[in-house]
Amino acid sequence: MADSSEAPDEVPGPDDELEARIKERAEERAWPDRRKSKLRRTISRWANSTDQHARELRQAVHESGLVAIAEAPDRTRVHLSGTLRTVTLRPRGGVPALEAELFDGSGAITLVWLGRRQINGIGPGRQLEVQGRIGVQDGVRVMYNPRYELRA
Repeated sequence: MADSSEAPDEVPGPDDELEARIKERAEERAWPDRRKSKLRRTISRWANSTDQHARELRQAVHESGLVAIAEAPDRTRVHLSGTLRTVTLRPRGGVPALEAELFDGSGAITLVWLGRRQINGIGPGRQLEVQGRIGVQDGVRVMYNPRYELRA
């Protein structure tokens, strides 16, 4: 006869067994998957040309002494530099307006030239320096009719 001072062995129920198996499998797989995913993330980050381009743009802005788009204050005159990602013709109030998205690695701003259908030299991929006042319209940072200088 069993001694009454010993605790009876608990028989695990079906839920406990399933939970234990799931936990055990997760622990077996956790370490190798974590290493692989971290390595893959690092390689992807290095190989991603968009991230590399953004790093190069941020460095160029920093070296030139200009303000980064993400740090530029609203409603003050600023001097920005970056690359045009998109250029579109979008009428505003029945007036033609050329819109371009300037990206410097830290952020993007929409440049709008009112009354213009096109500007020679303004196209996607072009390096540009702009001067103007930043405003916010519908939650988007915008600079209207900026002075611009084309870069190489």
